[in-house]
Amino acid sequence: MDSLVLPDGRYDGYIFDCDGTLADSMPVHFRAWCEALARSGAGFRFDESLYYSWAGVSTRGVVERLNALHGTALDPLQVAHLKEEIYLESLEQVQPIRPVRDYAREIAQSRPVAVATGGWRRVASRTLEIVGLGGVFSIIVTPEDVVHGKPAPDMFLLAAEKMGVEPKRCVVFEDGQPGVDGARAAGMDVVFIPSRAQAG
Repeated sequence: MDSLVLPDGRYDGYIFDCDGTLADSMPVHFRAWCEALARSGAGFRFDESLYYSWAGVSTRGVVERLNALHGTALDPLQVAHLKEEIYLESLEQVQPIRPVRDYAREIAQSRPVAVATGGWRRVASRTLEIVGLGGVFSIIVTPEDVVHGKPAPDMFLLAAEKMGVEPKRCVVFEDGQPGVDGARAAGMDVVFIPSRAQAG
């Protein structure tokens, strides 16, 4: 991604997804998924295009969807933990998506900002640090904070509440359709960040 196209108008709150939006981490996550599923004896291949279409779905939710799709009975929490540990071991491979990362740094100096991510807080915090955003986001909303993750609007509404901003005055930066749907359901404008797979 070479440049960032911003919407017209000014907003009072800015919400960013993490993986695939601030950090070019989706390929690293996918490799971690493939290894975790193989080590868990899944017996099926995780289709890469399907993986990208689920961008923003919680880690546990991905396993639940895979179980439903393949008729398997993988333990969602166990596989999710394994996948995140494998990802963290490969964290040095993650690079920033520079136009979005740089804009987040800039806007954070004058407006409230938050992260709303389908990943776990510990993993998201480490990812933000590795791409040079450590300390920029005091508000990080994850599926651990809500009953319903993306594509429900709950995470975005909670982020707006924590920022003290009306939802309609927020803009969301997202790379995944579940996140786009959730942000729109929350009444927020969206800046879509094409993933490597979508851009290719």
